[in-house]
Amino acid sequence: MDDMSNVITKHGRLHQETQRTLESIQKLPEEINVLFLASNPIDQPQLRLDEEARSISEMIRKSKHRDSINFISCWAIRTIDVLQSLNEHNPSIVHFSGHGSANDEIVFQDSKGNAKFITKEAIVQAMMASSEGIRLVFFNTCYSHNQAEAVTEHVEAAIGMKTSIGDEAARIFSSQLYSSIGFGFSVKKAFEQAKALLMMENIDEDDTPELFVKDGVVAEELIIVKPSHAEYALYHQSPSPP
Repeated sequence: MDDMSNVITKHGRLHQETQRTLESIQKLPEEINVLFLASNPIDQPQLRLDEEARSISEMIRKSKHRDSINFISCWAIRTIDVLQSLNEHNPSIVHFSGHGSANDEIVFQDSKGNAKFITKEAIVQAMMASSEGIRLVFFNTCYSHNQAEAVTEHVEAAIGMKTSIGDEAARIFSSQLYSSIGFGFSVKKAFEQAKALLMMENIDEDDTPELFVKDGVVAEELIIVKPSHAEYALYHQSPSPP
């Protein structure tokens, strides 16, 4: 009887998890926008952001649900461009690419192309004011873990970097992250696969990225790209007891 009770309890728990996942998938849009915001000021060490954008775009095109993802890149970002881009494209994922500072700042550009340092508080305010459709914010910038943690007060998930991150690591991690998301995997699984690729490439920076989620959000259940009709149907099937 104890064994049977445990089986029933486990079955009920699996059913509840499946139901939660199904309900979240039902709410997903048919297409999502990924907004890539890049800044590479002329008075800062130059980064290979174009290669990062190209790698992400290529990996999305190779993913299973490529037709569900629109990759939109915006370059030489100034402060005035951020809210304009967010309002114009209504992204599900916002990706900041460029420099960060040890003082929790992101480096944009001024009107002359030089560095303009933006505080964590300003970024969090921008995300809060635009967060209705944003599911994930990805700070692919150095020293951005505090921004990522803070922004999850307003969005479901965020990724930041504990310390500095190299060009190659940033490119490889981000391209695999979007590939995995494009296959319909959860944010947690995509994050872990991106870390795994860094390790397989012998890039000793796999501990640099950090994933944060909003209170009450389960990263393993956070799916951003709507699965195909065949995959969607699988969620309707109740789990069978072992």
